[in-house]
Amino acid sequence: MPERSSAQIGKDAELHALEYLQQQGLRLLAQNWLCKRGELDLVMLDGDTVVFVEVRYRKHAQWGGALASIDGRKRQKLILAAQFFLLKEHRWADHPCRFDVVAIESTPRGTADLNWLQDAFDS
Repeated sequence: MPERSSAQIGKDAELHALEYLQQQGLRLLAQNWLCKRGELDLVMLDGDTVVFVEVRYRKHAQWGGALASIDGRKRQKLILAAQFFLLKEHRWADHPCRFDVVAIESTPRGTADLNWLQDAFDS
């Protein structure tokens, strides 16, 4: 059986995160939203709040794992992409916003642990 590509693993992780967030009551507004400043993995609605979700998958927790992989530069790119989203999608511009992270890490048992960190960082 051939190994899955990094791109396929990433898509699977995003789908897993999307399904989980929808089970928690969030509604999908956009997926893989692209602009010249970057990409937003998921844009969700939690009640009246627009939620920009970064999905991170790591096979191993070494070097701090999935959550630690979001450094200051990555946060800045997400903030800029979110600003562009709100400029393009005017109807959401007056809604409160937050940045969440869904970190998915493989376990030695061959399963995946999902950690949803709400309001992970400020803009």
